[in-house]
Amino acid sequence: MPFVYRLQKILDFRIRKKEEQLLVVQKAQQDVYIAEEKIRQNEAEIQQTIQDRKTADFKMMEYYDKYLHHLWDKADALEQERQRLQAILEEEQRKLVKLEQAVKVVEKHKEKQREAYLEEQKAIELKQFSEIGVQRFFIHSREEAEEQELAEQLKKLDMELKNEY
Repeated sequence: MPFVYRLQKILDFRIRKKEEQLLVVQKAQQDVYIAEEKIRQNEAEIQQTIQDRKTADFKMMEYYDKYLHHLWDKADALEQERQRLQAILEEEQRKLVKLEQAVKVVEKHKEKQREAYLEEQKAIELKQFSEIGVQRFFIHSREEAEEQELAEQLKKLDMELKNEY
C-alpha cells in the first residue's frame, strides 16, 4: 500500500497560500520599482529644468523657480510614496517568510511520517520473511524426520530380508 500523508490537504493549502503571497510580494516589488522609476524621471526633469533655466530669458526665471519648487515638492511626495511602498513590500516579505516556514514545517513532518511508514513497511516485510523462514524450517525438519523414518524402515526391511535369506 503506498504512503498516504494524512495532512496532505493542509500542506496543499499552505503551499497555495505561499504561492498567493509570493504573487502579492511580486506586485509590491513592482510597485516599488515603478515608484523608483517615477523618482528617476522626476530627477531627470529637475536636471533638465535647471539646464534650461541657465539658457532661458531673464523674464522667465520666476516661472522656472516656481516649476522647480513644484518638481522638488513632487520629488518629496514621490519619495514618501516610495517609502510607503517599501514598507508594504517588507511587510509582505515577512508574511511570505512566515508562510514558507509553515510549509517547511509540514513538509518536514511529511518526510518524517514517510520515513516512519517505510520503516514500518520494512519491519512488516522482515516479519513476513521471518515467518516464511520459520515455516520453511519446520517443513524442512518434517521432511528430514520423514526421510529418517523412511531410512529406518528401509533398514528394517533390509534386515528382515537379510534374515530371511
